[in-house]
Amino acid sequence: MVRRGSSIGFFGIFGRSEDLRRLDAGLRQAGLHPALVPEGVKLAATSLIADADEPDPPPERYPPVAELMAFCALGEEVFGKENGAARLATICQRVEAALEAGAGRDAQIILLMLHARLIQPDIIDRYGIYAENGD
Repeated sequence: MVRRGSSIGFFGIFGRSEDLRRLDAGLRQAGLHPALVPEGVKLAATSLIADADEPDPPPERYPPVAELMAFCALGEEVFGKENGAARLATICQRVEAALEAGAGRDAQIILLMLHARLIQPDIIDRYGIYAENGD
């Protein structure tokens, strides 16, 4: 799924790719330690950040994705304490818009966090998040 040369490193010999470092920095900035998110989830998220039209996205595209991932993983209360009421209100609006649209990068990130079981139960309950079985 990863279209570019994303790399998690290898025994400390090869460094992490720039896209993963940017996502890690965004996660830290949003109050979530990057070690709490599995590397596979981060690789999938970087693939969602990049698209066919722009395979090497600009640095400013990573923090909003990391912020949404942090919101899902931390839950409303902790995210609000870490980031303040204004950022909490903004991210709640993004989640509502993504779920209403049912498509787009934010909806894909929410679905990724749901399938990775990294989304807090209070978020699932408040927004009625679920994935339909494709059987």
